[in-house]
Amino acid sequence: MNCKQFNIIPLEEVLLSLGHLPTKQNEKEAWYLNPFAKEYQASFKLDKRQNLWFLHSEGIGGNNTDFMQKYLNASVSEVLSWAEKQNFSSFHQQDKLLTFPKTIQKPEYQIAGIHDLQNQNLKNYLQERGFSPFVYLFIKEVHFTIGDKNLYAIGFENQSGGFELRNSFYKGSLLKKDISIIKMNNEHSYYQGKRQKTAVFEGFMDALSFIEMKKHAIGDIIVMNSIALIGKVKEQLKNYSIIALYLDNDHAGLQCKNEILQSFPHAVDCSELYSNHKDLNEYLIHKIKTEKNLKAEHPSESLQESREKIEKQEEENKQSFKRRR
Repeated sequence: MNCKQFNIIPLEEVLLSLGHLPTKQNEKEAWYLNPFAKEYQASFKLDKRQNLWFLHSEGIGGNNTDFMQKYLNASVSEVLSWAEKQNFSSFHQQDKLLTFPKTIQKPEYQIAGIHDLQNQNLKNYLQERGFSPFVYLFIKEVHFTIGDKNLYAIGFENQSGGFELRNSFYKGSLLKKDISIIKMNNEHSYYQGKRQKTAVFEGFMDALSFIEMKKHAIGDIIVMNSIALIGKVKEQLKNYSIIALYLDNDHAGLQCKNEILQSFPHAVDCSELYSNHKDLNEYLIHKIKTEKNLKAEHPSESLQESREKIEKQEEENKQSFKRRR
């Protein structure tokens, strides 16, 4: 097999052979979670018509050979040697039209049921992520099938009726990908007649973390659900006079933050709150564990005293972080 032959094989088939399934797809493109690193929103785009890929979180892309070189950290010859051993169906059918073999058609996603959260495993998962039952108001329990597998997960609905899905072993989405908007306590008398304010998050776990920490917050919460939807988020932000950004402390989050700040200079970057953590949910988990440890070490202290100690330590950490930068 040479590079030309390998690059003709549908990358969708290559990804499937490696155990990667799309979180969303249509006849033109498919979106995957980053195959090279852990992430929570799909940023790996496959252009089915051109059989090319692009990883938005890193700004890189290419053909099949480029993908496998990065995936295996291997030379071109090593990639081709690997490919020859895979017995790709479409390689043996290249004298025919380049259609995806029926035996490896894209997975069929079907929703079996949507209802309020009841499953104890999902409740336990949320508790592990730092959430109380208060956040149950903003999520659903979704039962669905992928191929012949019956699964269930926490579902977070978007503006188009699609769902972001999470459980302890699965991250994905169903139906159309879109942003989500939560209106927090907007019926409050203070809010009436005032221009809207919003907080922006990349994923719904961070949005739920914000809700968990600020149960009485007033305003809208915008969840991107994918950094690929930043254009739609920016269009939505035109409706707000007060914008708070709670984006991830990684390369992709920094890019999103800078792009939003360029268009909305009045937006406020709130990532300093969790500057020593990847995202707001990681900070929430750390905060809860620290409170528990302090309580165990000093059982006579009140919760307020423990929190004051944590806040003091966090402030010291922030100052140290600033000096390092």
